[in-house]
Amino acid sequence: MNFRVYRDDRGIPHLRAESATELARAQGWNAAVDRAWQIDVERHRSQGTSASFLGAAAAGWDAFARRSLIDDTARRCYLSLDEATAAWVGHYVDGVNAGMAEGARRDPRFAETGLRPRTWEPWVPLGIWLSTHILFAGFPTKIWREEVARALGDEAVGLFSAEGANGSGSNGWLVGADRTAHGAPLIAGDPHRPVEDPGVYQQIRLACDEFDVVGLAVPGVPGIAHFGHAGGVAWAITNAMADYQDLYRERLRELPDGGLEALGPEGWRPARARTETVEVAGGAPVDVEVIETDRGPVVSGGRGDAEVLSLRTPPRVTAELGFAALPALLRARTVGDVDRALDGWAEPVNVVLAADTEGGLLHRVAGRVPHRDRENLLRTVPAWEPRYAWRGWRPPPRAAVGAIAVMANERGLAEPLGVEFAAPHRAARIRELLYGRRAWTAEGMAAVHMDTRIASARPLLALLAGLEGLSPAAAALRDRLAGWDLRMDAESADAARYADVRSAVVLRIAAHPVFRGLAEAVGGGTWPDELRPWTAFVPRVAFALEGLLGSRALPRADLTEAVREALEDVAKDRAGRPDDVWGDRHRLTPWQALPGGAHEAPPEGGWPGLPGDHDCVLATTSVPGVTDTSWRGPAARYVWDLSRRDNSLWSVPLGASGVPGDPHRRDQLPLWLSGELAPVVTDWNKLTEETPNDVR
Repeated sequence: MNFRVYRDDRGIPHLRAESATELARAQGWNAAVDRAWQIDVERHRSQGTSASFLGAAAAGWDAFARRSLIDDTARRCYLSLDEATAAWVGHYVDGVNAGMAEGARRDPRFAETGLRPRTWEPWVPLGIWLSTHILFAGFPTKIWREEVARALGDEAVGLFSAEGANGSGSNGWLVGADRTAHGAPLIAGDPHRPVEDPGVYQQIRLACDEFDVVGLAVPGVPGIAHFGHAGGVAWAITNAMADYQDLYRERLRELPDGGLEALGPEGWRPARARTETVEVAGGAPVDVEVIETDRGPVVSGGRGDAEVLSLRTPPRVTAELGFAALPALLRARTVGDVDRALDGWAEPVNVVLAADTEGGLLHRVAGRVPHRDRENLLRTVPAWEPRYAWRGWRPPPRAAVGAIAVMANERGLAEPLGVEFAAPHRAARIRELLYGRRAWTAEGMAAVHMDTRIASARPLLALLAGLEGLSPAAAALRDRLAGWDLRMDAESADAARYADVRSAVVLRIAAHPVFRGLAEAVGGGTWPDELRPWTAFVPRVAFALEGLLGSRALPRADLTEAVREALEDVAKDRAGRPDDVWGDRHRLTPWQALPGGAHEAPPEGGWPGLPGDHDCVLATTSVPGVTDTSWRGPAARYVWDLSRRDNSLWSVPLGASGVPGDPHRRDQLPLWLSGELAPVVTDWNKLTEETPNDVR
């Protein structure tokens, strides 16, 4: 292959080729060599075949992937690509196929599971993208809202509205030139996703005669979709929290010949059905009936059920993912180029910030959101009623950029496109911090990334402050929390006390008789396991706690008594044991395909304790009432400096390599924990070239 591979002292790959074609091959080859296990697991997940080597724990996902037609949709989207983009993706896949054997030899997990890599089809990168994002917009929330309406009435549908543990939020901000030390914009932020081992984002540089871009790539997918710096222009995204997937209630009827029909607006129409088999390592195979109506694939229920649920998504309808934007972003020179590239973006729907060295600034939504009835956004809707059909696409909103622009999944630019958004606390806190200084530098952004103030604690603290007639221990705990600085620092004993009280309150509210019917309904639902996290009752209460404390859902006296009982119990429990701190329990628990496997051991001393919490800028999510451990948080951090790209900084939770035993597998964990950021190195003379025998 005609390309060269360089590394910096963190093992981050810098790939150099003469043409974009060879560079695409280089990126695919590098993904295979550095991340063979990770990307082949993702390929199998997209195709619904991961249980064949991961075992029964993966069978539920495989069944969902088959039923939702991820691989078939990826193939359709690939076949609809323009010729140039299809060729570019194909070159990337050629590189993966060229490097996979070497990557598999380097990673002992292939031998441990008996997994043998096979040749990738050219649409696999699109399948990985779809698999990664099919639950991104949280369509199972519509099942939850149906149960809420059924148990509590239509007026209660918004009662639990919140960005929950399964959300996919992020922070992002742009500081204009007049508020930076070097007179050029800064773009910074951190995507919030499950922290995975290996990491979901790969730091990389892609350079050829046409372009030179550093950024965060998704292993298994070509280009740099979400976070990139091309020298003269830089861009970043957050989840727009838009609603662009619908669940239709479908009625099926079986024909004498075994075929199926589904009732739609035009009457009964043929539904396509077939049976597929999920192979399970160490277990019996699982047969899965795959059904598709004119609305989309059936993801819950099946033949013989009174009603089933079908999923309608833009890529399945249009056979377009927006992949033509990826090579266009690499070639971008200005904000205008970024803007035009993203006009063709489809999924997921994002809020974008961009800036260039010519003074251009951009703040817009990118992605496809269908025009349809408002009820489609809220609930499952009947497939047979014409009013719920899609009617074209919503225009993506955009806004002017002032001295500072912030995107943190709150209501704002994308509000017309969605229903549930993050609480405003992260966005408000970021603005407060940014306006508190005038001469920002890239290094100074660590203070924003690592902020642990949790404003959502105030309603609970206010209720605690009003309690009287407490035991001495409870009164002392109440008074101590009244003086707490609201910071969820890892070393804070007060943060741990607050978390204890919060969890106790959540459990008492969840157990209140007014919610008994709802709790029983969602606990006994028949939908697939992969959709259940969106309907788990205690987490729903936990993430809606701030709103519930101020609502009329519970009698005020009952709410006050729940808080009183929680405080008394926590005070009593703490009396007999030494004080712990938040980081003792709020520990990182990254997702691993083989948890407990021989090559998945945590670092020496175990996974570390973390500062932050769900509503902090440092959004390390836990689930009050369920667990204080954290599996979701900043999956990367970045600061793009438009004054000089070498001033830019970045880090990931673990490291550049996905290979067990590699010195760069987890060497960035100390940086990530402390908030320190590594420099983006772009001087080729400061990089180490791999020997020719390593590139073949």
